[in-house]
Amino acid sequence: MNPNELKLHYPLGKTMPEPGHAMNIADGVRWIRMPLPFALDHINLWLLRDRIDGREGWTIVDCGVSREPVKALWEELFKNALDDLPVLRVLVTHMHPDHVGLAHWLCERWDVPLWMSMTDFAIARLWSRQPPSAQGDGGSGGGTGGHVALRHFMRHGLSDPETQDKIRERGRYYPSLVPDMPESFHRIMNGDHINVGGREWEVIVGYGHAPEHVSLYSETQQILISGDMVLPRISTNVSVFDFEPDSNPLPLYLNSLRDFDHLPADTLVLPSHGRPFTGLHERIAQQLAHHAERLEEVLQACSKPTTAGEIVPLMFQRELDAHQLTFAMGEALAHLHALWYEGKLKREVGADDLIRFVRV
Repeated sequence: MNPNELKLHYPLGKTMPEPGHAMNIADGVRWIRMPLPFALDHINLWLLRDRIDGREGWTIVDCGVSREPVKALWEELFKNALDDLPVLRVLVTHMHPDHVGLAHWLCERWDVPLWMSMTDFAIARLWSRQPPSAQGDGGSGGGTGGHVALRHFMRHGLSDPETQDKIRERGRYYPSLVPDMPESFHRIMNGDHINVGGREWEVIVGYGHAPEHVSLYSETQQILISGDMVLPRISTNVSVFDFEPDSNPLPLYLNSLRDFDHLPADTLVLPSHGRPFTGLHERIAQQLAHHAERLEEVLQACSKPTTAGEIVPLMFQRELDAHQLTFAMGEALAHLHALWYEGKLKREVGADDLIRFVRV
């Protein structure tokens, strides 16, 4: 456990739900863990006891990726974790595959609506339905794979041929994990209050990690379903990808963290990765300090023209697979763009067509 983690408290200790089973967190709130096919090998999902139009049942929060083993685990959960009650709706925090991948299957399986922010629904639906040739040979993997993403990363200094090949081959990355989306949805907006089984959950929308990320806060229970906005062990990824190559997401993310300032200090945080914890304001302070340090390191590194590829080993001092490297490149670029938009760096395009940043 790193020093920052020691400043947080884990009320459940190391206890976690078994595969195919749910764990009670609070009255009407249950915790599920599903496997992921990445280095980050799990996602936390949530069941909320609900009542809609006189029907008793459950709301599912987030879905897991579309893989047969995950569907099989869901079928186990339907048998042993729902108290013989139906699913009444599916609510998704954002459009990343581990959160929305099985939304279509779950909604169809139970004939229930999907609740989601409009921006993330629209992007998930668009990316899940792109044909293999939509973006040319290799397709587009939704920012993390395919020839469009590869060109983006190569212009920012990704030079390893083996990694280039792996990214090019990931052209169907997003639809392979999110093969379809429902035809319609119920829109969630910032400031909404959603009644779930007689309890109100406040919608807090955050930016930077996803286009329109939804977190949910119950004042009655002092519980925050934080999604990916606040995680206990790892830093939330904030990246610049090919579909918005001149974006500036880092300030959006850091400013969004301030929207949790009004929550009580002893709020129980239910994150998408890691274990439930208390210490929300401590963790936010850690994240703000972390990115301030990274920005200063990147600024100092740009005393000469520097690509995002050259920044990656400064920020990530460990071996990265191709999947991790796409996010590392995106995050390095997010820090460079934050400094560039602030006027501390200038951007140059060399005769080699590489984009470099240098301190002003």
